[in-house]
Amino acid sequence: MKSIITTTAAVAVTLSSAFTLGSAPARAQSWPTKPVRIVVPAPGGSSLDIVARLLGDKLKDKWGQPVIVDPKPGAGGTIGVDVAAKSTDNHTLVIGFPGPTAYGPFLYKKMPYDVSKDLVPIVITTTQPNVLAVNGNLPVKNVAELVAYAKANPGKLSYASVGNGSSSHLAMELFKTEAGIDAQHIPFNGSPPAALSTANGDTQLLFAVASGIAPHVQSGKIRQIAVTSKGRFESLKDLPSIAESGIKDFEAVAWNGLFGPSSLPADVVAKINADVNAALADAGVKERIVNAGMAPGGGTAASFKSMLDADMKKWGGIIKRLNIQLD
Repeated sequence: MKSIITTTAAVAVTLSSAFTLGSAPARAQSWPTKPVRIVVPAPGGSSLDIVARLLGDKLKDKWGQPVIVDPKPGAGGTIGVDVAAKSTDNHTLVIGFPGPTAYGPFLYKKMPYDVSKDLVPIVITTTQPNVLAVNGNLPVKNVAELVAYAKANPGKLSYASVGNGSSSHLAMELFKTEAGIDAQHIPFNGSPPAALSTANGDTQLLFAVASGIAPHVQSGKIRQIAVTSKGRFESLKDLPSIAESGIKDFEAVAWNGLFGPSSLPADVVAKINADVNAALADAGVKERIVNAGMAPGGGTAASFKSMLDADMKKWGGIIKRLNIQLD
């Protein structure tokens, strides 16, 4: 009798385990069961908004549900990210970027969410370098000439950024340290006024995404001299990287990617990751991303988390050294 009971119990456990293991794929296959919201922590029309809408247009067909792009700018992106971090419906995502994720924990004394505990990285959507640009009248055409000019003219250079604690700001501080030069920081509220200041010669240097300075490059008022990716960038092949221009191992790449709340089931994370990877591999999607000056992302959720962790370590150290606080 004991043997029969034991055997029966073992079968029950086996069936229970099989049901449990089988339930995860079934849940992932049925997701989503209602419209999916992608929060954009930036204004409508921004590069984040463009990427979210481009992917949403592909994913709505794959998922059989509407994908609602919901811009919620403000507070350096933390307002929008907080919406997703605190969501409980398993259908709210956010397209994040380094500011409110990799930099935020070091820039703000208190964050409304804990990046490591409240968010799960799902997939990198795009990457893009900043461009090292100079005023068109500055007598330098490459990184070596810029470094030599800065050392020969101490105290004469200033640089614009798109804001305190931005990738534009932090990349220049890293460049200054690695190149052994100095330049005064003049922060602006966004790319247009920062680019205009360098075009007009009020500042002489700027790190910015290529699209943000394109009109001034075309007019000759701003000269692009290098990119911050480790190697040459697909849509800017004529520009050398800073690393190949003599500042060894220099890299400061901007990225964005989908995050969900940490409560999002692992199988759903895996499904979203796979579906976004497929969307990013679509020829039409890739073309539009490249035309917007970015490169398609992709990869595993684990690789995204590793990149986020590395960025937090790298830029957190720079922010602490500079004692940058935004609150």
